[in-house]
Amino acid sequence: MTPTSNGKVAIIRTERGLTISGTRITLYDIMDYLKAQYPPKFIRSLFYLTDEQINIALSYIETNLAEVEAEYQVVLKQAQENRQYWEERNREHFARVATMPPKPGKEALWAKLREQKARHELEA
Repeated sequence: MTPTSNGKVAIIRTERGLTISGTRITLYDIMDYLKAQYPPKFIRSLFYLTDEQINIALSYIETNLAEVEAEYQVVLKQAQENRQYWEERNREHFARVATMPPKPGKEALWAKLREQKARHELEA
């Protein structure tokens, strides 16, 4: 799983996990979109990957599905724990900011934003 000296694409293990060589894109990034049933062509264009890079990634995932899925679940769990930590840590700050009056001259903009937010909540 190390990059070859001739520059061929490979799946390598970095501190971020299983990664497409020559990129910062992990297989877990790809898995998010595969789970949401996005087509490979969309995923390729989203991450600016070459055909070879996306094909290597998809092939590796298919061949090693159990291993990749297990690591993906660990990544999702860690992300959820991080999200909860930061939401809890910033709860008071967000509440304080929400009660602050708008900056002078921005009142009309904030009123418009509140109207749009209220309309959006009614639609949901």
